[in-house]
Amino acid sequence: MTKDHGPSIKDDDTYESLRDKGYDKSKAAAIANAQASDDMDPSAKGGSTPPYEDWTKDDLMDRARELDIAGRSDMTKDELIDALRG
Repeated sequence: MTKDHGPSIKDDDTYESLRDKGYDKSKAAAIANAQASDDMDPSAKGGSTPPYEDWTKDDLMDRARELDIAGRSDMTKDELIDALRG
């Protein structure tokens, strides 16, 4: 039976599944809430955002900062892309 994680988690099943896979609490919550939102479709293919390879390193760094990826300041562009996709 799925736990109720309170009003801050919009999709408890997805949240628990992601936590079981090793995602940290904040990343699991962000993904679960995005999937539960009618305005977002995180699993849809062909979105309007260009692939990370087309982003500048500064843009990748900003996104890594938003997601609180540890060690981002020492990462190369390729390492940032791998961490963001991780």
